[in-house]
Amino acid sequence: RAVIIFQQLKMHKTKDRNGVLIYLSFEDSKLAIIGDEGINKLVPLDFWESTKNTMITAFKKNEFTQGICSAISEAGKQLACFFPLKENDKNELSNEISFEKE
Repeated sequence: RAVIIFQQLKMHKTKDRNGVLIYLSFEDSKLAIIGDEGINKLVPLDFWESTKNTMITAFKKNEFTQGICSAISEAGKQLACFFPLKENDKNELSNEISFEKE
């Protein structure tokens, strides 16, 4: 489901192919993090697993907001090493939260 949403949101259409989707399904307790190919060819194999574990650890303590914020912050800091901010950069994707009932 996460891969379908990634495509529906056109997250694979960025110039550097560096879109990221954090997918949460509360109804069936699922979590997925999808990084586009521009990221996945640069980061270590366990990159997204580490980010997911940050979230899961917090979620087990009922710290949902903290888990999401920590994961975004950690991933963002690490991704900045591979995709440093350039003077002419523009955000190609919305930062809005997308809600959908399944």
